[in-house]
Amino acid sequence: MSAPSQQRPAVPDDAAVVARLSTLDKYLPVWIVAAMAGGLALGAFVPAVGAWLHAVEIGNVSVPIAAGLLLMMYPVLAKVRYNETGRVARDKRLIIASLALNWLVGPALMFALAWLFLPDLPEYRTGLIIVGLARCIAMVLIWNDLACGDREAAAVLVALNSVFQVLAFSALGWFYLQLLPTWLGLETTSAQFSFWAISISVLVFLGIPLVAGFLTRVLGERAKGRDWYEGRFLPKLGPWALYGLLFTIVLLFALQGEQIIARPVDVVRIALPLLIYFVVTFVLGMAVGRVIGLGYARTTTLAFTAAGNNFELAIAVAIGTFGAASGQALAGVVGPLIEVPVLIGLVYVALGLRRFFPAGGTRAATAGR
Repeated sequence: MSAPSQQRPAVPDDAAVVARLSTLDKYLPVWIVAAMAGGLALGAFVPAVGAWLHAVEIGNVSVPIAAGLLLMMYPVLAKVRYNETGRVARDKRLIIASLALNWLVGPALMFALAWLFLPDLPEYRTGLIIVGLARCIAMVLIWNDLACGDREAAAVLVALNSVFQVLAFSALGWFYLQLLPTWLGLETTSAQFSFWAISISVLVFLGIPLVAGFLTRVLGERAKGRDWYEGRFLPKLGPWALYGLLFTIVLLFALQGEQIIARPVDVVRIALPLLIYFVVTFVLGMAVGRVIGLGYARTTTLAFTAAGNNFELAIAVAIGTFGAASGQALAGVVGPLIEVPVLIGLVYVALGLRRFFPAGGTRAATAGR
């Protein structure tokens, strides 16, 4: 591992943080609200849209919704620098801390919060537990970059979590939805829950874009070089992840609109444990990184990769296992509506905490921006 820079990174003020966001990113909460409203209007004024979405299905997954989900995943995974895993992997403190926070603490915390806040709403509770199992591989890279985190470490942790999800998501889903509730004398999921449905959903909705992103990175750099790939290609490809997210939200809200209008209190009840989850995991990540001496840049990366969740995958799993009109899918849809404003706020929190980290342990995270 290369020696860390002795110079404290130049951290932008609040205005600079906001200015760095593109129009699409800066007003993403507005676009999400507009997508929600558009979906609700579509479901209300064009009732046939629900029947149409159900008519073009493969298994339990609507093909248009599946296309939107894959469109969200691919651009983010094309950003990962897969050839730098070895260098960052030598920082065993970072890797061990990230694995512990992502695969032990995060799912266990979401399981506890889901049962604490939604003991009487099993569909939403299950949806939240699935969200807790879907670790960061998406917009966490944006929050990390804005907070002057370590870009390379973030890329490696995202790649590590991507691979780990393919290998372990199904087993953890079975553990938290069936085995652990049985041990604790709690209600398990319905009989329709399938271990193999989770496996297939993960392999399709994560495996396909992961392979596509890897091949795009390798072939693009081989043909044009990294400067062209990251400086010209990725900026054009990146917004399509958000377009896919908005497209999927429109379709999901067209299917979920009746439930959302009829059950606003339920939506609030889903949002509250998510809010607590984001804040607690972020604070734990910052505290752990400070204690083990990672320095500001990598501590920030650790905190955001622990706090962020892959709602694209959670929605895909919920749809593939329980159906697009299920309460589990609604819980996944509520996720990004809470994540976006909360993690933008946590960017400012991270920048404010930088003074508590010694300059000698901080990487110059702003180089090359």
